[in-house]
Amino acid sequence: MRIALVLGVIGRLLQVFCFAFLPPLLLAAWDAWQGDGSWMEVGHFGFSLAATWCSGWLCSLLFVPHADFRRAEALAVVAGAWLVVAHFAAVPYMLSGISYVDSFFESISGLTTTGATILTDFDAHGRAFFLWRSMTQWFGGLGVIALFVVVLPQLGIAGRQILFAEGSGATTDIISPSVRDSARRLWILYCFLTILEILMLHLVAGMNWFASVCHSLTTMSAGGFSPNGASIGGYNNPSAEWIIIVFMLLSGMSFPLIWLGLTRHPREIIRDGEFRFYFLCMSFGAVGVAILLAGGIPDLEHLRIGFFQSASLISSTGFASVDYAQAPWTDGMRILLLFVMFIGGCAGSAAGGPKAIRNLLSLKFMWREFTRVLHPRGVIPLRHRGNAVPDDAMRAILNLVLSYLVLYFVVGSVVVLLGSGLVEGFTAALACIGNIGPGFGAVGPMENFASLHPLAKMTLSMGMWMGRLELVTVLVLLHPDVLRRLRWRGDTRF
Repeated sequence: MRIALVLGVIGRLLQVFCFAFLPPLLLAAWDAWQGDGSWMEVGHFGFSLAATWCSGWLCSLLFVPHADFRRAEALAVVAGAWLVVAHFAAVPYMLSGISYVDSFFESISGLTTTGATILTDFDAHGRAFFLWRSMTQWFGGLGVIALFVVVLPQLGIAGRQILFAEGSGATTDIISPSVRDSARRLWILYCFLTILEILMLHLVAGMNWFASVCHSLTTMSAGGFSPNGASIGGYNNPSAEWIIIVFMLLSGMSFPLIWLGLTRHPREIIRDGEFRFYFLCMSFGAVGVAILLAGGIPDLEHLRIGFFQSASLISSTGFASVDYAQAPWTDGMRILLLFVMFIGGCAGSAAGGPKAIRNLLSLKFMWREFTRVLHPRGVIPLRHRGNAVPDDAMRAILNLVLSYLVLYFVVGSVVVLLGSGLVEGFTAALACIGNIGPGFGAVGPMENFASLHPLAKMTLSMGMWMGRLELVTVLVLLHPDVLRRLRWRGDTRF
């Protein structure tokens, strides 16, 4: 693996990413001009833009046009870009007085669309600060790399390796055989749904423009950052909650599948086994919570609360309309929420976690093995969308699910050993590795992660990074075959 080539590509990405600082820079300047903000905040975003561009320019000097781009290098670009971009995205936070550890935690939480936060005083920051938080999640929704896959071919790099490395199993080939066309169409769909939600929140639910923009950016990205410390519950707006429920469900659906439903026939969505599994699990959690809250037959308010929390957690968005870490919420209700957290969104969506399709196929695999006990000589193929699932694909799925479970245990144990409670430690690990956001107890939906040990925050930050890249992208780079062949520029087979 040629390190110089990897740094050169990341440098080109930074030169594009630096322009993301312009909207909060302009908003900060407007607020300062109107007397509602500080010119110091304008300087924070101006410096961040300049530092990002200059660093990207220096790294881009190492770029080699039309280089033979290998798989290990594609994986290194993906994994490295997330970490490097997260550090530059954290610069405005550090300039506003937040420590490096907390700034990096907040930044990586945004870019991985996790939504866990260390903020304790939401009144201490201006609108530009919160717009930037929301924008980091929006860029992370389809992946920073997926955004630039349209640009990379113009730089002489094939985009297919990049999309393969960053993708979560999305069936993008059902849209177009061209990676560039597929990325463009998915981005158009992503932007369209974001604008539609902005308009509905403002025109239908009566939210102001700023709140509508921030929440739409963080809903479609399955992120969950809110400019209100009490999340959506701080607005006391049932109409907005119903609208956000719909868009949270969309953010957890496969974007290629949504495209098919819009361009061919809506029945394509209903026919998809993963979507049915995803929707049924969400509905089971929502109705179960509503029944337990009502103590019997639920009314519309109980259903809204149940559907909001269930849709938020299964899609890994992480918004909250109530504090389900406190009474009258019982452990039975929280178990239902924990269930949907483990299910996750669909492959090819903005959601994090192990994905519904992997859970579905793992259950089918278990059922097949039970059946084989009764019929040891039977030939029982696993099927999805009418096709048999290859054994190597099933092996990869089981490996990933097992890797997630091991990582949950390791990260949760580290957080607990560093002073957190058992519930807080392991739900924080689940929330961060699954890119969900809130956990239970001291890291619940109306709380924050500020009180955790700095080393625990860094451990959870690495968990967010690995979880967003679905573990394998990172772990493969630690393989001895890759480490032995690290070169600055020389030839390599990987």
